[in-house]
Amino acid sequence: MPVAISTPCISVCALDAAGRTCLGCGRTVEEIGAWATLSETERRAIMARLTVRRIAGAVR
Repeated sequence: MPVAISTPCISVCALDAAGRTCLGCGRTVEEIGAWATLSETERRAIMARLTVRRIAGAVR
């Protein structure tokens, strides 16, 4: 039975002007690229940082 992978994706996939960060979920292109190979713990740690990025104004 397949295991669901946690993801912050909201299906609004567009990069910022610099081409580095997704405007929908806030992940960097490196994080998106590595997502499937990360452990659940690593994914949850990144998702926790996404909230901080939004609060800091890094993602709008």
